[in-house]
Amino acid sequence: MGPAALSDVELLAILLRTGVAGKSALELARLLLEKAGPNFPRWSVEDFCRVPGVGEAKACQIVAAFELARRFFGRERPVIREPKDVIPYIQHIADKKKEYFLCLTLNGAGEVIQTRVVTVGLLDSSQVHPREVFADAITDRAAGIIVAHNHPSGNVEPSPQDVAITRQLAEAGAVLGIELLDHLIITRKGWLSLKKEGYF
Repeated sequence: MGPAALSDVELLAILLRTGVAGKSALELARLLLEKAGPNFPRWSVEDFCRVPGVGEAKACQIVAAFELARRFFGRERPVIREPKDVIPYIQHIADKKKEYFLCLTLNGAGEVIQTRVVTVGLLDSSQVHPREVFADAITDRAAGIIVAHNHPSGNVEPSPQDVAITRQLAEAGAVLGIELLDHLIITRKGWLSLKKEGYF
């Protein structure tokens, strides 16, 4: 059911991995949370090491996990203002031998929430269905999406199937209240925005 289904104690127990003599990882995790209280995210390695059963290695893992979380959640999310802003998120599929179909979810401010691979197709085609494209967008509470795929052939021009998929996704998005903002095609030689080229 994913990490969201776990309690704080269970998540911390995963970081601890093992318990100590007389205490399971779950029991040790519960003890740590009780001792630290609301200051738990701000505890230092030394603070954790004062709790019997928590050595320096376990303490470092917990502190590192919180530091990583702070760094990621403290960053401003990149904002997509024009098609070229999408390229850093899709550049890695430009030279793939199979067709990759990606979906970027965005919030109401145009900030990128997540980038995901929706399908990996054959050498020159990819089967894309709106339910696969919008499933994660609904979970992300996205206001809009941008989709992109590569053309292994190197031809950046959209095929009739590309245009049809774009229109199908735009219609589905209108029903769901999640706007299709653009559809990009990328190859080793360049890229094309279907919206900029007037296909929307």
